[in-house]
Amino acid sequence: MDSRVTREENSDHSRITPEMLKSRTGEFDLESILFLKLRSLGIYELGCIGECSNLERLDLSNNNITHLAPLSSLKMMVALNLSCNRVSSLEPLASCDNLQTLNVAGNLLCGIDSLQCLKGLRKLESIRLRDPVYNLSNPLCANTSYRHAVLDTIPSVRVIDGERVTGNGSDLYHLCRDIDNSLKRFTSSNGMVEVPGSAKPWVEDGYWDLKPPQSTIIEETYKQFNDILQECKELSNRADDTITQAERALSIRSDTNSYVF
Repeated sequence: MDSRVTREENSDHSRITPEMLKSRTGEFDLESILFLKLRSLGIYELGCIGECSNLERLDLSNNNITHLAPLSSLKMMVALNLSCNRVSSLEPLASCDNLQTLNVAGNLLCGIDSLQCLKGLRKLESIRLRDPVYNLSNPLCANTSYRHAVLDTIPSVRVIDGERVTGNGSDLYHLCRDIDNSLKRFTSSNGMVEVPGSAKPWVEDGYWDLKPPQSTIIEETYKQFNDILQECKELSNRADDTITQAERALSIRSDTNSYVF
């Protein structure tokens, strides 16, 4: 009898049921669930997860999930963690219009074509396909240029694998990509870099020279700052003179013989 109970418990955990969701969240209606964490439960089937129509954040990491069909109805979902599962297709996520963050590191995504379905998600800004901290990856990450391909496939993405690739802070990424592309054009069959002509500077002469501010507002601000700085220096000199005079006055008045020890 105990073994039968154990099998029934395992069966319940392998498939998401209304009872499981209600017991874990304390919500009476599935539509009331906004945040859901179902990590490391041995889940194989998503079951009724699609009935949580107002779900915004979902963590299904470290399970045995292969098919994502029930997720297609989660229109309000903003963040989804599917890391460490057995997912090979993300097609159902194409209708998750509000999705902003997606973690699918440690799955079975074999090619960049498997990400084409995410191209229409205009709010998707962060995607993780590889996580070196937990040694998670996908077969498509074997291609060293997969990040460039992801960026070309999903134009809205700003962060890949935790690193910003567009927007503020992405300049270094683009610089390295441009250098790599330039080197590829001039790399010979023996692996040596062949650069035609003489070496030229990257920027024109005077590029790094400090240029005076063009804005009149900035110029006025600099002027006011210099005036205040000059006043501070004058006040500092006056304070030094006053302190010196005070020390001299005290030294003249001080008479060690007047103190009794």
